[in-house]
This record gives sequence, C-alpha cells and structure tokens, in this order.
Amino acid sequence: QVQLVESGGGLVQPGGSLRLSCAASGFTLDDYAIGWFRRAPGKDREGVSCISSAGTTFYADSVKGRFSISRDNAKNTVYLQMNSLKPEDSAVYFCATREFSCHVEEYDYWGQGTQVTVSS
Repeated sequence: QVQLVESGGGLVQPGGSLRLSCAASGFTLDDYAIGWFRRAPGKDREGVSCISSAGTTFYADSVKGRFSISRDNAKNTVYLQMNSLKPEDSAVYFCATREFSCHVEEYDYWGQGTQVTVSS
C-alpha cells in the first residue's frame, strides 16, 4: 500500500526554521518525484517545491533562497528545510508523489499533511 507520511511541522517564531519530512512506504522513491504543497486557511493550494527522480529541484518564488528540498533514497524520505520562516508560510504542508518528473499539480498519491504555524 502506497503511503506518504509528513512530519516535522509545529509552531515556530518568525525567522526560525523547521525541517519537514515526507516518508514513503509501499514503494521505493528512486523513480519518483516528490512535491511539497501547502494550503493556508481561505487560500488555494500552492506548490512550494519539488524534486524529481533525477534530483532536479524547483521552488516557488515565494520560498526561493529560504527553503531547500532534498531526498535520501536509502531512507525513502524527502526533506524540506525551511529557514527564515515568515507568518505567511503558515499552512498545512502536504507531500505528493508521481513518477519521474515534477508537475504543477498532477500527482498520484498524497500525504495527510502537517501543520506549520509561524507566529510570535
């Protein structure tokens, strides 16, 4: 059974950091892309970052220079390092997967999400 489980969310002050994890089970990540998305209350889902099976990375303009995506295929896990967090980064963060390449929104499997709250 394919499953994605996010973890690492929480409450952090502005300027702080968090590292989100997306652990995959039921399949091996080697041939899959992982995308990170977020949804804030009252807003549409937003693509945040993606890493392809080849390791090519993509970032939304709003997080470039602050967020970094990486993958550890041996652990079947993808990470999203989030630095210099802002209140507007507060949202539920989801990871999703599809074969090989990143896409704006078409993914086959989604996780349940982890809450990130940036507040003083």
